[in-house]
Amino acid sequence: MGEEAPEFRVESVTLESKDCIQNAIDVGDKTYVISRSDDPKSSISIKILDKLTQTWVVPTVLGAHPTPSNSHSSILVNSEKILLIEKGVPLSDFIWFLEVDTPFVKQQRKIKGTEVVAWTKGVIGEGQKPVVISGPSGVGKGTLIAKLMKEYPSKFGFSVSHTTRSPREKEIDGVHYHFTERSKMEEEISEGKFLEFAHVHGNLYGTSIEAVESVTDEGKRCILDIDVQGARSVRASSLEAIFIFVCPPSFEELEKRLRARGTETEEQIQKRLRNARAELDQSNSPGLFDHLLVNDDLEACYENLKKLLSLDDGHEDPNDSLIKDGKAIACYSILSKTNSEILLQSETNEVEKGTASLLSLDLSSLSGGAPGRTRGLKLTR
Repeated sequence: MGEEAPEFRVESVTLESKDCIQNAIDVGDKTYVISRSDDPKSSISIKILDKLTQTWVVPTVLGAHPTPSNSHSSILVNSEKILLIEKGVPLSDFIWFLEVDTPFVKQQRKIKGTEVVAWTKGVIGEGQKPVVISGPSGVGKGTLIAKLMKEYPSKFGFSVSHTTRSPREKEIDGVHYHFTERSKMEEEISEGKFLEFAHVHGNLYGTSIEAVESVTDEGKRCILDIDVQGARSVRASSLEAIFIFVCPPSFEELEKRLRARGTETEEQIQKRLRNARAELDQSNSPGLFDHLLVNDDLEACYENLKKLLSLDDGHEDPNDSLIKDGKAIACYSILSKTNSEILLQSETNEVEKGTASLLSLDLSSLSGGAPGRTRGLKLTR
């Protein structure tokens, strides 16, 4: 299968039968058929027709699937993705993309040796950059993140990492980490389900694409608490993020904090100290971290962190005035498409509070991102 982008035409045909609704969209030599039954609880199915060989293929479908609904409309955005508009679902859930030839999909085709498509959810708003926070064990990263989450519970979401190590006392699976078996995590890494992973202290740690998506799906800014190896991997990926390294005031103070935790043996402490010294050396690597924060005084460090994240400028997302009620129901269909925008028209006679009769989706706002991640979108009346 070649790497060249296929030629494409903007063509979508809707076929209705007694049992299902189908959208057929041509992309080069393939036709993608998006189907759903008349059962509003059923999921969407995808089939691909190879027009050269006249054979049908059922692809591997990656990513979280669209919310079940009673209807949808779709249109080709470009050679890489198809836009799907769900009807009868909350406004926060009605925009989706089916990736058919993005770099992520191409990579997964090579890995799996079969046809692959991937769902990503469109999030209305600016889609502020995720925040990568790194630093050696005992430096206070967890405390700083906990303070952010407490003060701004609706703005930030914590990306929960996976690890193969055993839980410590009072650690909760799915809250502090996703604790998993090494064989399962290695399999998912090979399937391209992780944004980054690393071997740390003899265990595997990593951030899954799903973990980041679950935060952005809630309309929140994702925080990734990862080590320097992980930060380097994320920096090398297509994810646009802010990278912050938290430093101790001195190496002696860091050792004091590690011993005060009382959770590790002497051998484990020595291993963490060796890794900490290496991480501190790597923190000065050119182009790796955008900001270095010294955690000498916790409150002062926290105030500096808030300044870096522009939490004291009173900024508001202009899309908040467009969609104020996250429970408002979307019932839009695709009206037209140009090179720069797609127009969506309400199908209801009375426009529900918090919605608009005609919306414009700005195609220039369809930025790249981590493989399979949610995109920030701009909608205007």
